[in-house]
Amino acid sequence: MPHITADLPAENVPSWALWQRQLMGTMEQVVEPYLEHFTRDDGEFTGEFIWEDAWGGGSPDDYFEPFFNWPLVYLMGGSERLLALAQRQFDAVTGQLMRLGSYHKEYGFREDQMHQSEADVLFYHLCLAHPGHDRRRDQARRFAGFYLNEDPEAINYDPEKKLVLSGLNGSKGAFVAPREGQPRPYNPVGTTMEPYGLPFFDLPGIESVKDLADPGNAQRMAMAMQDRWQAGDSPANLAITSMMTNAFLMTGEEKYREWVVEYTDAWLERGKANGGLLPDQVGPSGKVGEFVGGKWYGGRYGWTFPHGFLTMHFATVDAGANAFLLTHDDRYLDLPRQQMDRILELGEMRDPRAEHMSVGANWQKQLDAIPHGEKTFLVPYRYGDAGWFDWQPMSALYPVYLWHLSMRDDDWERVERLQEKEANDWNQVHSFRDKHDAGHEQPWVNFLAGRNSDYPERIQQATYQQLCRRMAQTRADQDVGTQHHIHHWQWGNPVSSEALIQLTMGAPQPIYNGGLLHARVRYFDVERRRPGLPADVAALVESLAADRTVVRLVNTSATQARTVLLQAGAFGEHRFTAAEYESRTSEWPGHLGGYAGTYSAEPVTRQSRSVDVDGHLQVELPPSMEIRLNLATQRYVNEPSYETPL
Repeated sequence: MPHITADLPAENVPSWALWQRQLMGTMEQVVEPYLEHFTRDDGEFTGEFIWEDAWGGGSPDDYFEPFFNWPLVYLMGGSERLLALAQRQFDAVTGQLMRLGSYHKEYGFREDQMHQSEADVLFYHLCLAHPGHDRRRDQARRFAGFYLNEDPEAINYDPEKKLVLSGLNGSKGAFVAPREGQPRPYNPVGTTMEPYGLPFFDLPGIESVKDLADPGNAQRMAMAMQDRWQAGDSPANLAITSMMTNAFLMTGEEKYREWVVEYTDAWLERGKANGGLLPDQVGPSGKVGEFVGGKWYGGRYGWTFPHGFLTMHFATVDAGANAFLLTHDDRYLDLPRQQMDRILELGEMRDPRAEHMSVGANWQKQLDAIPHGEKTFLVPYRYGDAGWFDWQPMSALYPVYLWHLSMRDDDWERVERLQEKEANDWNQVHSFRDKHDAGHEQPWVNFLAGRNSDYPERIQQATYQQLCRRMAQTRADQDVGTQHHIHHWQWGNPVSSEALIQLTMGAPQPIYNGGLLHARVRYFDVERRRPGLPADVAALVESLAADRTVVRLVNTSATQARTVLLQAGAFGEHRFTAAEYESRTSEWPGHLGGYAGTYSAEPVTRQSRSVDVDGHLQVELPPSMEIRLNLATQRYVNEPSYETPL
């Protein structure tokens, strides 16, 4: 393994480097007060009131999610305490859900993958951060096995028709709704579901969501939902490919890769047959629209209800990324690419304030920055019997994530075209934080393009601001024993990983609905033999290209030398083949002496150097030294794995 020693003094230590180390240190400080407020000493949540919906098999939505990004900060160099507490919380919440009857064999059942995949990301990040954990390896095999029909109690998959048998699935197998019996009436009026409107538009006498306040209408709608969503596959189940990919990365067993390829191929063909848009309901027979009158829309978490493109496309991107990672075949990126392009083709310039947006809060900061009366580019997220509706901005995450995976010129041009059409300033950093811990893809890609130079400082300042705000909210919170909102403790999570992932790893925040961490570079602390940047060391990925990675490393310590090992890719899937950098040719720091006001260090002169690399690269960083590495990169050439080089 080649070794490089940085010998350029950090004469002007960049503020982004100091902010980065400040964030790393502060993350460790805030988790204990958060846990003291929301959990008991054993890690279980306080207040049995919060389990009303989870008793006896109800949805365990959101209970793992407050901790999903703690392992991510650890693997970038955060405190080992973050990993230990995240491990504890995963086991504690699992045990609590098991006792309440909403988990079986340590996994959800009768759950849709839109929600289950949100819970799964904590597990994936724990596996990545600590791949040698025996219990996590056993769980990875068991959870993936539910979809290989390895457990006779959990038959979820039809390998002949290549479909998951129900939109509700998990550790007790595919759930098929009974054809008889009265489901719980569906009346969302006055709840968080009201903005999403009607699941179906063809029931006589039900013309708006307000009509569901009538008990008879609510019961008829519930019956229609049960009948039409009784069984069969839906695109949300593509998130299961992450469970299989995680098991492959953890074990190297081929059966998991084979399942991802087989299942993704099936959906790729269904999308092609429907003009690029995935049909959202495939019956047990394999027929599209089997329970919705042959329509390509109307399925569970599909085009009509509740989120449409918003969450369907998350699972689509995940599946394309996973299959691409495991096969190195970029045709799998056509799965999200074709669907996104179809939606973009439908886009129009509209006044955003004249539109009803079901998730308008997602774009609040972006839309508030647009002057009243000015139009911006909006796309339809949902489709029903009357056509396309629910016009909202195209999430920048979709095209940015695709470009980050492919590095294709046409995918970058799509990002540029979207920026040209939108009325908001893509350089602006909005100070906000939602549960997804994402949303700053626009200013980040402009930084990578060389036109938003102070982004690293501003995004880290905004992150720190939101961290402090959440801690203040936690201190002021008086509702921990009485608050009934399911997101209460989730909103309080003070840890944030988006800025650190973008800046240090050259990657977007993983997709919240089941996404793995697809990154350009990863770091290991040689002295402490653990993942992440060593203490005092800050990293900034300055630019990305298909064959290049430019990263700057700074040792902010004035006294301690550090050694960092660089790996190409979060899973070692890439390869660095050469490193270009500058080395000092002049003497530094010079001799002691000189009169006050007249003595100064001699100017630093430099020369270019290069070294061949075959995989990993080790960099020695003496005190207060820095280095910029221009790394020749071959992408997707190695077998991906969670195994680490230390």
